[in-house]
Amino acid sequence: MIKILFVCHGNICRSAAAEVVLKQLAAEAGRQDLRIASAAATREEIGNDIYPPMKKALQGAGYTCAPHAARQTTRQDYREWDLIIGMDDENLWDMNRIYGGDPEKKVSLLMDWAGKPGREIDDPWYTRDFTGVLKQIEEGCRGLLERTGHA
Repeated sequence: MIKILFVCHGNICRSAAAEVVLKQLAAEAGRQDLRIASAAATREEIGNDIYPPMKKALQGAGYTCAPHAARQTTRQDYREWDLIIGMDDENLWDMNRIYGGDPEKKVSLLMDWAGKPGREIDDPWYTRDFTGVLKQIEEGCRGLLERTGHA
């Protein structure tokens, strides 16, 4: 079992969408070896569902959105998850602060998995391009499936 945790600023757009996308792609690929979840780097959106414009983009692309409640990542998450995947450099900074570093090299950016090291996923909170961000997330998730060996 490979345990994958996605992290973004508030856990209502990018990381929540990555969780939805990877779960569906994994199910379609018959991947039962993955445990997938998401969390926030901050406490601002704790308990909130996926942001409505992000949910609309997901549903418009054929994804099913299960009920969601944003939560903040914790130091315990570092011990529990195998791969902890952020969306941008600010997320990486926050995760390193929360986790007390990354001694086991579990932390990466989503686009690293798509063969685009260091490239960030745009924040649709600011760009308002939820469909474009979803395409970036899909690219990263497809790469993640392939590079974890069973796609």
